Amino acid sequence: MAECSGIDSNPSSHTMDKSITLPPDEIFRNLENAKRFAIDIGGSLTKLAYYSTVQHKVAKVRSFDHTAKAASDKLYEISVQEEVTARLHFIKFENAYIETCLDFIKDHLVNTETKVIKATGGGAHKFKELIERKLGLKVDKEDEMTCLIKGCNFVLKNIPHEAFVYAKHADSEFRFQTTNPDIFPYLLVNIGSGVSIVKVEAEDKFERIGGSSIGGGTFWGLGALLTKTKRFDELLQLASKGQHTNVDMLVKDIYGGSYGCLGLTGDLIASSFGKSATADKGDFSKEDMAKSLLHMISNDIGQLACLYAKLHNLSRVYFGGFFIRGHPVTMHTITYSINFFTKGEVQALFLRHEGYLGAIGAFLKGAEEDNPNQYSWGENYAGSSGLMSVSPDMNPMQRARSGTFDMLEMDRLERQLVNLPLLQDPSSYIPDTVDLTEDALAREYWLYCFEEALDGVGCKLEFFPFYLLLFLPSAYGSLTVRSLLDTREHCLNEFNFPDPYSKIKQRENDVALKYYQKAVKSLEELSWEERQFALVRGVLAGNVFDWGAKAVSDKCLIPLCAQTDCVVFLSERPWLVDSYNQWLERMKGPPHKCALFFVDNSGVDIILGVMPFVRELLSRGTEVVLASNSGPALNDVTNGELQILTERIAAMDPVIQAGLRDDRLMLVQSGSSSPCLDLSRLDKVLAMVVRERQTDLVIIEGMGRAIHTNYYAMLSCESLKMAVIKNSWLADRLGGKLFSVVFKYEVPAGKPSQDCETSTPS
Repeated sequence: MAECSGIDSNPSSHTMDKSITLPPDEIFRNLENAKRFAIDIGGSLTKLAYYSTVQHKVAKVRSFDHTAKAASDKLYEISVQEEVTARLHFIKFENAYIETCLDFIKDHLVNTETKVIKATGGGAHKFKELIERKLGLKVDKEDEMTCLIKGCNFVLKNIPHEAFVYAKHADSEFRFQTTNPDIFPYLLVNIGSGVSIVKVEAEDKFERIGGSSIGGGTFWGLGALLTKTKRFDELLQLASKGQHTNVDMLVKDIYGGSYGCLGLTGDLIASSFGKSATADKGDFSKEDMAKSLLHMISNDIGQLACLYAKLHNLSRVYFGGFFIRGHPVTMHTITYSINFFTKGEVQALFLRHEGYLGAIGAFLKGAEEDNPNQYSWGENYAGSSGLMSVSPDMNPMQRARSGTFDMLEMDRLERQLVNLPLLQDPSSYIPDTVDLTEDALAREYWLYCFEEALDGVGCKLEFFPFYLLLFLPSAYGSLTVRSLLDTREHCLNEFNFPDPYSKIKQRENDVALKYYQKAVKSLEELSWEERQFALVRGVLAGNVFDWGAKAVSDKCLIPLCAQTDCVVFLSERPWLVDSYNQWLERMKGPPHKCALFFVDNSGVDIILGVMPFVRELLSRGTEVVLASNSGPALNDVTNGELQILTERIAAMDPVIQAGLRDDRLMLVQSGSSSPCLDLSRLDKVLAMVVRERQTDLVIIEGMGRAIHTNYYAMLSCESLKMAVIKNSWLADRLGGKLFSVVFKYEVPAGKPSQDCETSTPS
């Protein structure tokens, strides 16, 4: 396989090393297109934000004019064009590097739309003169708390799996939370030198409702006096090795055991540093004193946070500030404290990008005329460092990763993404079926599959964060097949592989179209009941052919071109999951008002499987909305391709033609560019159509959309999930065999599947 030029193929040159050796021109990516800057300077770390425009190659399809004399026999042509998108860059580095970084920016900055740099943080005043002198930009200082809240709102709304619960002794330390569509209200406990407790009720409505002078500065200051250790990270390292019970007085030290009538266990701290007053020896280890101090500060903050949460009836409490900064030992002690004082009713939540909140907020303050909140944004995995810890007690690879620089990049999406209105409970919806973070064997298998798949598109991408995800699976949130596929697409896009399967899709579509009329004619010759089974079997058979599935591509050097050939791979009934009898009974009843169909692959799948099924729904009087990918992913059909295919099918099928003409068949972008499907991040236009058409049936097709994701998704209307398992490992995990069928028809609890008695249509 040809390798990308300029990319080191040495396996040791992986992403984990990038933050240590990365030269400035790779840290400050796309600086020549920077438009606007913001900076957040803390006591030890500087966070720089800037906005740029990025050019990417994109594959576009355009229908041939088949009336022309020299018309091509191909359905459409493919062209590669340059597309400009907006990107936010956030870079974090130690203050010791600030002058070097400013010099680099000054030397490479070509043009900027503003002469002002928004600044926040305690160090903004200290470095004001340096910044203005180096960059020639006027420093405009913004309120630190306002920036912090703006940044927090932004990441909570735009980055899935931003918030997590820390569970030190669990198999997976990081338990990421489902993104709630309504992020307000919440409590933000910011632990800097002191503690500020802020109630956030809306985008621009927040109030500092409390705080304490006993915070991170207290821990650092007292720790320095007690241990003579001046560095904050070293103090935490000492605490991680200490045993606080050597210094703290416990309940059992006073009462000989637990204090039952008050519900106090014997291991509970009765007095922080209590033993130091009564112990015969005057010397305590630095480690034990640091651990005792950490518990004392954390318990105080935890209790304070709980009291304010209960007082204001808030269940979401986020912790941030330099005291947290991703350190496992601080997150663990805060978590323990919150669990104790609320008896598990409130969870301590932490943020993956907590260190960037101030910089993000400062940037947003300077970009309000661009209305950044009117768009959806997404984390670009190809240009982001991922979650990591600077804690010295983590493994060496993670320690090294925390060195000099850390980066976050976010791309502006073309459309606003919202929840599918038909989710039964959006706040509890989890798109993914399996969390690879908690399953080492599954993780290793799927990471290997994706590394091999990258070779298959003709480029060995060493920048795919294989090693990072292998050793730190929580780098970008919960590791799932969906997140792996998304990471793959980000990397392909970043290195200008816009649509590796475009030619394959074109060929499959051209061939499958030749068999459409024959397939429809054969279906019309069947009895009603035979036709229903043939339609379902046709969708499943078409879905077998997936060029992202190795089991299929190994068997088929060219796409099979007749529906009758496709069914040879399907298992016989009863299927692995088989609700067909219930579906058949439902089809004997009244027609659905509107069906939303999330389609999957190009070629045989969409043309010979899905379209005849859609034709049947239209004939019954059901409106149909076909939702396809906005951008390419594997061999999935895109909205642009589907528009052309549907027009061609309509030209030879009066049922499809009438559906388009009467606006009973709609083609809408899903907003996704993934083989999987996240129903909490769909195009806002699609959500509006779903509401307006009173959709009462959702059909999800394909292994990525119906098994890897949404297998357990609960909807408020009827749903049909259809897929063929084309991965032997997954089939084995689900208790089936290769090419096992999943046909899952579901009706919401308490809702009858039909409103009148069934009868067999003619």
